[in-house]
Amino acid sequence: METISVERTIAAPAPAVFEWISNAHNYTRIPLVLHERLREPGVDAPYGRGAVRVLIWVIGVFWERITEYDPPNSFEYHVYRSVPPSRHEKGRVEFTETGAGTHVRWTTTVRLRIPFAGPVLMRWVAKPLLTYAFGRVLRTAADDLGGAGNR
Repeated sequence: METISVERTIAAPAPAVFEWISNAHNYTRIPLVLHERLREPGVDAPYGRGAVRVLIWVIGVFWERITEYDPPNSFEYHVYRSVPPSRHEKGRVEFTETGAGTHVRWTTTVRLRIPFAGPVLMRWVAKPLLTYAFGRVLRTAADDLGGAGNR
């Protein structure tokens, strides 16, 4: 299993940052995410607890269910199906108000279920690509919500 963690402070209030990042359709704004579809809306919000979203990335297709939804503090998701096949522990995105805006920490733990090559592909291809992609999502959120000055 590999853990991927990306952090960024966004110069905007937590509710706005939470709303932007919890809406997975915004991820299509980066070139690595080709398509997103909300297959089932959540109980408490469209992308809330129980929501099922399908994301097509250049590296694969991911069926995700939102398992926890606590605006504007955090949400968690579980990838229950993917191509290529993977084992996903959980994904969690946390939002903490700071003097500079909102600090976001996005963490996920996953491994590729590909015989023999899985660990090598995970460490040298998938992990760097996912780290880059999550970082690009946060950077795009920062650009949309606060413009220059976000880090």
